[in-house]
Amino acid sequence: MDETDQRLMAALRRDGRASVSDLAAQMALSRATVRARIERMTARGEITGFTVLTRSDTDLAQVRGMMMLGIDGRQTERIMARLLGFPAVQTVHTTNGQWDLLVEIGARSLVEFDELLLAIRRVDGVVRTETSLLLSTRRASARL
Repeated sequence: MDETDQRLMAALRRDGRASVSDLAAQMALSRATVRARIERMTARGEITGFTVLTRSDTDLAQVRGMMMLGIDGRQTERIMARLLGFPAVQTVHTTNGQWDLLVEIGARSLVEFDELLLAIRRVDGVVRTETSLLLSTRRASARL
């Protein structure tokens, strides 16, 4: 991806519903160029889809956090599948360094959040954890 593709990707992350015409105007490119770049990034797998966040997606997850997990042995796939079975688990990432997995959590309450942490700690193969509550979130600015 060149710099123009990166700018276009950033614009789409800010507003996935932006029209090709609006994107072209923001970036001082033709509509045909913007459309071709989006199609090319999609064909190469750099854009894998578009999504919508609904009010319920954000309203139901009043308590959000990140949980880092250390796991025992070669159980990553099994543990990831188990974690993704919990409704409050939003995503599971593999990582390097001190922690093996990074889990994004969104719960309706502190009680639900606490219950989930206890359940995850009971998963066979999870040997240590560290959790941080997310207090506020900022997204990339609207500037290109």
